[in-house]
Amino acid sequence: MEHSEGFLKLVNGAKSRIQETTPELVRARQQAGETLIVVDVREDNEWEKGHAAGAIHLGKGIIERDIEKAIPDHDAEIILYCGGGYRSALVADVLQYMGYNNPVSMDGGWKRWLELQYPTETD
Repeated sequence: MEHSEGFLKLVNGAKSRIQETTPELVRARQQAGETLIVVDVREDNEWEKGHAAGAIHLGKGIIERDIEKAIPDHDAEIILYCGGGYRSALVADVLQYMGYNNPVSMDGGWKRWLELQYPTETD
């Protein structure tokens, strides 16, 4: 997907302020037995087609409204992903602004997760 210059500027600004990880590191941590909070921030129709096994869904359009109810611990590590790592970077930036101390965007997102054939599920 080709992104507009303004969107990329916004994403790059967010990426300069947030933590990032990769699907490879997330999966390695899962396989090591860590319990992670993984949040899919994609649109409802994307989520319904498939998502990372064990993830919860809080779409980018509603996460600011619902995050404190779903994940009240502002110190919890929250792994966020979208299609490729752009929207999740924006969400991580916003969550930091809201007082969350450890949101992490998964660079490569769903596309990379699928490429690596990591566990998925559908609703």
